[in-house]
Amino acid sequence: MHNAELDSIDLAILAELQRDARLPNKDLAERLGVAPSTALERVRALRRRGVITGFRASVDIARLGRPLQALLALRVRPHTSQLVDPLSAFVLSLPETITLFHVAGAEDFLVHVAVADAEHLHRLCLEKFLVRPEIVHLQTTLIFKSQHQPVQRPSDM
Repeated sequence: MHNAELDSIDLAILAELQRDARLPNKDLAERLGVAPSTALERVRALRRRGVITGFRASVDIARLGRPLQALLALRVRPHTSQLVDPLSAFVLSLPETITLFHVAGAEDFLVHVAVADAEHLHRLCLEKFLVRPEIVHLQTTLIFKSQHQPVQRPSDM
């Protein structure tokens, strides 16, 4: 379902839960101006429809000893379906990996990683990525600061 039909209450629920997924149902209902039973059923319906896919704790990766973040742009050859799944599984198995993107363009994959320091990043590139024969090019971009939009909503287009 690409375009879930969402009304103003659904959108308000999504905004509130994206700001604080631990918001008690009673407080959610109060913020929305609806009965707690209505809020609860609406949240359940959003989950059933696949609009809400889960609830997660946000973690400060720097406090886990990984303050340096980078994007690794990988070019692979041959770029085949037989190669994509094993490479994806490998990258996602690395504790340094935050997110893996399979992309179109000059590069085939973007890997968002977080490491302890520049030496750790250097070793990761040389000892984990560049030893793989299918990776023919790796470009590293350091991330100085990252920000994300805390509330996702439908496009106006």
